Amino acid sequence: MKDMEETIEIATPKRTKEIIQRHGFSFKKSLGQNFLIDQNILNKIVNAADLDESKGALEIGPGIGALTERLARVAGPVTAVEIDQRLIPILGEVMQPYSNVRVHHGDVLKLDLAELFNTDFASVDKVSVVANLPYYVTTPIMMKLLEEKLPVDSIVVMIQKKWLNGWLLHRDQKTTAV
Repeated sequence: MKDMEETIEIATPKRTKEIIQRHGFSFKKSLGQNFLIDQNILNKIVNAADLDESKGALEIGPGIGALTERLARVAGPVTAVEIDQRLIPILGEVMQPYSNVRVHHGDVLKLDLAELFNTDFASVDKVSVVANLPYYVTTPIMMKLLEEKLPVDSIVVMIQKKWLNGWLLHRDQKTTAV
């Protein structure tokens, strides 16, 4: 199912640069793209999701698949939703060794997540949402995940400190105003 012996770790500066250059990929500032290469951060995200082969993982914005690869090694079904069409062939290539990974091209804010859960995670009872979210879309994605009442076991996201500080300030102001 998950043949790690044939794969080379994606999340290294050298491998990430090689993949980007080979595909002629350039970052889109409008999408807030940045790719994880810090092994410690990847380990913390995956460990926080508390996954095993009996649980699924939905990754939002997989980029070139560094976190996706880590999820594929420990979880049951893994579904990655990527908005940037240019990354779909890259993900297809780097995720090829992992039979438990499905990649969808689309905007997670426009997808029918209930249907996605019904189709991609029918074989598991628990699903964790995992993401490295860009600043500009953190609030809409978090709101969608919370408002849709999906059968989510956990949500593990890396967010920018600036967003968290703004959210905490907004929350404190609302509490004080009541």
